[in-house]
Amino acid sequence: MDIKSKIIKDYELLKTKLLAHKILGHRVVCTIGSWDMLHIGHLRYLNRGSDEGDILVVGVDSDRGIKSYKGPNRPIIPEDERMEMLCYQNCVDYVTLVDDIDQSGAWQYRLIRELPIDAFVAVSGNSYTPAQIKEIKKYSRLVVLPRQAEKTSSTDIIQNVLKSNLLSQVTRMKKKKK
Repeated sequence: MDIKSKIIKDYELLKTKLLAHKILGHRVVCTIGSWDMLHIGHLRYLNRGSDEGDILVVGVDSDRGIKSYKGPNRPIIPEDERMEMLCYQNCVDYVTLVDDIDQSGAWQYRLIRELPIDAFVAVSGNSYTPAQIKEIKKYSRLVVLPRQAEKTSSTDIIQNVLKSNLLSQVTRMKKKKK
């Protein structure tokens, strides 16, 4: 089996596959995220999320979507590569692209509106507003997991690399002036 066959961008095709799983009595769990700079917290979260059902669908925020909420220098890793990386995780059954954002960058819930999911998994302290949580609960059960890595986040990794690089450049510049 080609590992990339887990990637299904067409929601209608994904819906058909998920309905077949539901006929077999499988519970479908879904989560979304940027998955930029994949780290141990992401992997623990995916494994914990997969425990909430039988089939795990992972939505990957598009490059366009991430730029809208994390700024013009993100993502670091392009969407196609982020989707492929997730395919190599045994707990992930399907990967799809999430690109339904409005002018303000807010998610419009197409993924959970159109797919037959039983539970949506989110991280506690995530950026979902009470209105968004209410909207999510219209379509599925909401499972909130605690953060899975206390000291690691993609943003922290990126900031530490940039800070370290900047410090080494400043040190080199000071040495050149002497």
